[in-house]
Amino acid sequence: MPAPDHSSTADIPVVILAGGLGTRLREETERIPKPMVRVGEQPLLWHIMKLYGHYGFRRFVLCLGYRSEVVKHFFLTYRTQLADLRIDLSGASAPEFVNRPGVEPWDILCAETGLLTGTGGRLKRVRDYLDADTFMCTYGDGIGPVDLHALLDHHRSHARVATVTGVHPTSPFGEMEIVDSTVVEFNEKPDISTRLVSGGFFVFERTVFDYLTDEDDLVLEREPLRKLARDNELSVYEHHDFWHGMDTHRDLVELNDLWASGRAPWSVWES
Repeated sequence: MPAPDHSSTADIPVVILAGGLGTRLREETERIPKPMVRVGEQPLLWHIMKLYGHYGFRRFVLCLGYRSEVVKHFFLTYRTQLADLRIDLSGASAPEFVNRPGVEPWDILCAETGLLTGTGGRLKRVRDYLDADTFMCTYGDGIGPVDLHALLDHHRSHARVATVTGVHPTSPFGEMEIVDSTVVEFNEKPDISTRLVSGGFFVFERTVFDYLTDEDDLVLEREPLRKLARDNELSVYEHHDFWHGMDTHRDLVELNDLWASGRAPWSVWES
């Protein structure tokens, strides 16, 4: 069997839903949108894009809403933040970057999709920006070392309208196995379910828009995905490695601790 062709990933758009209010992380999101909350020195959104970039994806459509100007400013000044810069204060010459840090081969479209728009409504609003039959889609608040080539291969081999990445949620509490009043095993963050839950990291065919209505408050995870499942048009790619959503301050602390330790499982671009 010939090896799968991944040469097309640079042409496949990646939609990132990054416009929600992030009310459960209010300590941080009073000032910035949740995807811009920093893990280490960079926003979580950057980590997600670096993951896609590692697998050759370079075209991003960011569905913005709450505090969209923060996202736009970050990317407008991205190279300025990271690179050395020579500035002629006399104005005789333009500022000059003198090294290459901050250069990413990314084409980023920042789309204003509304302050209170639902996830399905945001996706519908960027339809005209998606010029490919197949596109990727994920949330701006979940991260893990998902093998995006394997995800895409799975989607293509199953020939469905949509594929969702299934993950096992973990418990924030330690789980103990007890024999005769003695703890014989202790798991700090065990899987709390044998069933899979959605971890985002979707692949969609363009026909997914047939499942999206024009209501602004349309939630992707409700009727659209339910109808896809009823029509046998939703496959699941099982991801059994690390995955973590950033919903609470505790989640943020855990992600930052992992990054600071140098053991962040999702930083596959550094391996």
